[in-house]
Amino acid sequence: MRGYIIGLLVWSMTGISSLAAPDYLQVKAMPGDGIYSMLRRYQLEEYPCNFDQFYALNKLKKGAYLRAGRDYILPIMLYDFNGKTIRSSIGVDDWNLAVGIQKYNESMLENALRSVSYKEDKKLWVPYHALNCPDEKVEVAAPVSEAPEEVETMTGDRIFPIFGAKYAKTPLASTKLRGKVFYVVSGHGGPDPGAIGKRAGHSLCEDEYAYDVALRLCRNLIAHGATAYIINRDPNDGIRDDEYLDCDEDEVLWGNVKMNYAQKSRLFQRSDIINDLYEKHKLQGVAEQTAIMIHVDSRSHGQRTDLFFYHYPGSEEGEKLARQMLTTMQSKYEKYRKTGQYEGSVKGRDLHMLRELKPQSVYVELANIRNYSDQQRIVLMKNRQLLADWLFEGLTR
Repeated sequence: MRGYIIGLLVWSMTGISSLAAPDYLQVKAMPGDGIYSMLRRYQLEEYPCNFDQFYALNKLKKGAYLRAGRDYILPIMLYDFNGKTIRSSIGVDDWNLAVGIQKYNESMLENALRSVSYKEDKKLWVPYHALNCPDEKVEVAAPVSEAPEEVETMTGDRIFPIFGAKYAKTPLASTKLRGKVFYVVSGHGGPDPGAIGKRAGHSLCEDEYAYDVALRLCRNLIAHGATAYIINRDPNDGIRDDEYLDCDEDEVLWGNVKMNYAQKSRLFQRSDIINDLYEKHKLQGVAEQTAIMIHVDSRSHGQRTDLFFYHYPGSEEGEKLARQMLTTMQSKYEKYRKTGQYEGSVKGRDLHMLRELKPQSVYVELANIRNYSDQQRIVLMKNRQLLADWLFEGLTR
């Protein structure tokens, strides 16, 4: 048994007037536990009311962190089993409900969360949702305590295959972004390569270079404890260190969704995916969610451009974030560019991926893909990493 402690706190419950109000199960948080992972361990994560009750029982704010070794009250009510039937023990007539509670207790025993059967210790575990909100079941996405890009390994290493073989292993550098969610969206992809530049006989496809910077940014976010999603995805590219990145059309969207050919439809695919994830994380109590769109601009060959940013017109939080990132870029250029000059800008623009998204959003253009000098900013691996590092600083300062 992984150490459950029977709570001594007594809480009132409506609808069962003939029985004494039940106690609640109390457990210790394990290392690395978040609220979602704890509730999932006890098969409670699919019902929003269980989250609400957990916050209420423990007097926590939504999105709060758990401390390993500390006791927490679970939304699992404890009833005395009378040795006869579950229905008479909890004061209900519903046969299916009783069968469900029996199976739940058997599952808890099978998973070593109970030390003995309820028939032995005469204690029934009744999930809060079973009596209070049985019809509210929803599909809940993995939350801030989880890493959506991560796969489990026997060694316990943090492995994220989306970054490719060389960069898949991503150690945890800090937890300063724990509890925050980011959606990283590289421009174009699939049937649309975006703008195309030419250099030394090679085609520079916007979607490939934006994607590489997006992956590097996502890796930085994950390394510091954030939950980060790569929305546009290539199954075999990963982070690449080459100057010239091959153009292809095999990108898909989060959830392995094939990109539509029509541009408007593709944009709605992306915004719908992000908004769906946003609502699920909001339900889990996540207070801070951010989306960043990464593109490479296309202008005349002779026009150089510094990084510049868009926000949705009238969005105060979007403009604040964009200006925060601009300030970071200014400080970096003052330090690393010989002239110290930086001519980036922040503007409001009515773009689909700024207008339709629910999280605070910012849109960045990295360079002019047709300008030879600007191309240096994206074709050199070290420069793509610097772009990702500086964008990370701007997002999280």
